[in-house]
Amino acid sequence: MGRDLTNLAATELAACIRARQVSAAEAVDATLARIEATEPFVNAFIHVDAEGARAAAEDIDRRFDAGEDPGPLAGVPVSVKDLVHVAGMPTSFGSRAFAGTAAPEDAIPIARLRAAGAVLVGKTTTPEFGHKPVTASPLFGETLNPWNRDFTSGGSSGGAAASVAARQTPLAVGTDGGGSVRIPASVCGLFGLKATLGRIPHAHAADLFANNSYIGPMARTLDDLRLMYEIMAGAAPDDPWSKVAPPLPSHIDRPRIGWALKVGNPVVEPDVAAACEAAVATLADLGAEIVPIEIDLAADEPRFRVILETLLAARTAERVRAEPQNFDPTFVRTVENGLARTGAETQAASAARSALFRRIEGLFEGIDYLVTPTLAAASVPAGIDVHADVVIEGVDCGPIRAGWYPYTFPFNLTGHPALTMPCGWDRRGLPIGLQLSGRWHDEAGLIGLAHRLHAALGVERRSASARTRGAR
Repeated sequence: MGRDLTNLAATELAACIRARQVSAAEAVDATLARIEATEPFVNAFIHVDAEGARAAAEDIDRRFDAGEDPGPLAGVPVSVKDLVHVAGMPTSFGSRAFAGTAAPEDAIPIARLRAAGAVLVGKTTTPEFGHKPVTASPLFGETLNPWNRDFTSGGSSGGAAASVAARQTPLAVGTDGGGSVRIPASVCGLFGLKATLGRIPHAHAADLFANNSYIGPMARTLDDLRLMYEIMAGAAPDDPWSKVAPPLPSHIDRPRIGWALKVGNPVVEPDVAAACEAAVATLADLGAEIVPIEIDLAADEPRFRVILETLLAARTAERVRAEPQNFDPTFVRTVENGLARTGAETQAASAARSALFRRIEGLFEGIDYLVTPTLAAASVPAGIDVHADVVIEGVDCGPIRAGWYPYTFPFNLTGHPALTMPCGWDRRGLPIGLQLSGRWHDEAGLIGLAHRLHAALGVERRSASARTRGAR
């Protein structure tokens, strides 16, 4: 086959392998060669399991030769964020202190991808325990944006996003604790989904009942995202949230679209605003009713921070105190902040989470979907201090969560599904993301709406090169 296999979408590659136009082994070899060639510049992987990937591909080819059906993703390479367990690979949590720690088993969504024939090629970079929205750690250095290396790849699934944007793999598994699938997907020009709480089981979460972290798919096309989501989703005995009601119907002829350019944050980059407003105008052209929405989500950032900091402190404080030199200083500071919180603050944050859920539920009584930018700026500079205020368009916008991504973290707290999709490019060559969010269990509706909008927008599909813009 004369085509560059790393250019193919996952569904295209799976079809070629199923038709025996190319073997699974050839597909995996192309992926491993692409990783080897680009990794010095992309820096997306903490661990590459070349031997295991080749063995899995050879097994898939044998099964095809024997007349078996290895599954809808048979032979398709997938990368997995280093916060998610893959049996046979280490789970380092992005931390030098935990480097090489063997995973006890597959996470449930990983087991489902493996059963569908996906080939798991390695673990991707993440800041320690996903604590910040840029992907950097003493363990691996920094994962920069494959479109422009002066900017971050986002976080905390920055390695996962970079691996797909740079065509190292067609699919990636990320996690999203405050936007950590959607932020890097947006800044790297991908589709990313944070499903409804429990739709994709997360049985390894530290607190199953108060969980606000989600395992989610990332892809270059919506068809790939849909297939990956459908394989990963579904009830599991070990996750109580996965046992809730079934999905909603997937199509509304004339949806009521709530539109909010800002949600309490002071500034949106002009290029971001223009691209998102054009997308909303296109939705209106498609027959949607556009309803302007005024809502302050940025105000909930302090409560979100309490939940994040106390959770990380509870999980890691003993280890951080024993060997602080082995941790990123930004992580140490996050843990120290968590230890300084009182029990009353933590309970107040939980109550605020419940109040936010009620507000969002009330919002969806009058609209079908809420549309916002995914981020207030297409990206932020590499090396940014995540504990300092973020500056956008020369304006101090406050803490980075409230100023840069006030659109994403609230839905981690409320459980509602949210999807990011590319809707344009800024003047620096960086992708711009649009976020669609909806009612609990309406992932099919979100994906369907994104399909119609994406087709109408005609956003140019580009491919990030190994050597990209930027001085770094």
